[in-house]
Amino acid sequence: MSLLLLQEAAEAVQDSSQVLPPEAVSQFDILLQGGWIIIPIGLLSVLTVYLLVERLMTLKRASADRGVIMQKIRDYVASGNIGEAQAYCETQDKPMTRILKHGLERLGRPISEIQDAVNAQGKHEAFELETRMNLMATIAGAAPMLGFLGTVTGMIKAFQQIQNLQGNVNPSVLAGGIWEALVSTAAGLVVGILAFFFYNFLISRIHRMVNDMEQSATEFIDMLQAPASSTAATSAPSPPPPARPSFDDPF
Repeated sequence: MSLLLLQEAAEAVQDSSQVLPPEAVSQFDILLQGGWIIIPIGLLSVLTVYLLVERLMTLKRASADRGVIMQKIRDYVASGNIGEAQAYCETQDKPMTRILKHGLERLGRPISEIQDAVNAQGKHEAFELETRMNLMATIAGAAPMLGFLGTVTGMIKAFQQIQNLQGNVNPSVLAGGIWEALVSTAAGLVVGILAFFFYNFLISRIHRMVNDMEQSATEFIDMLQAPASSTAATSAPSPPPPARPSFDDPF
């Protein structure tokens, strides 16, 4: 029975190639053979490209040279030009400088309060960088499942034709169901694989950027403690150094 089905499937593909001559078959014609399930898969592919471009543009705008920024802030703070340091952060308008500006605005308060403000802003900036990444992860899982759904509907269609013809099946009759099953599966896998690759690519860049922001926050807190260490030692015991800021990256 299985050999008979395989033979009929092969004959169906051959017959379908006669219906659509090779020179007349385009990629679009092949996609049309996938049935209605190709529509949501196509929409997911468009959404994947949009998310990739939008996140790349966001990360490009957010990228900054940590060494240059920290040196500028260090020079301003050492010379007492806190207002100029804040103006510099506003001019740069990067996630890193927005975090530092939150700390600069609270200079003169306890170091723990400054660190809390830096951590809170850092978590917000990390959340902004991670926006819509869960949607891309959903596409990476949903697209192959839609393709498999198309496989099931295609096979159902093929077996309905067998039942309607009471077993007297012309292999060309099965071609439509076989086309729908194979094309929808291939389309879903292609979109899912691309979405999964883009997701991991973007996540790796976000991780590096969040790590740079955490390093900058740590360096900023250490910089604020350094000038006060000599005077604090003569008046009162210095508190233990605060823990390294963490923005609770959920990945």
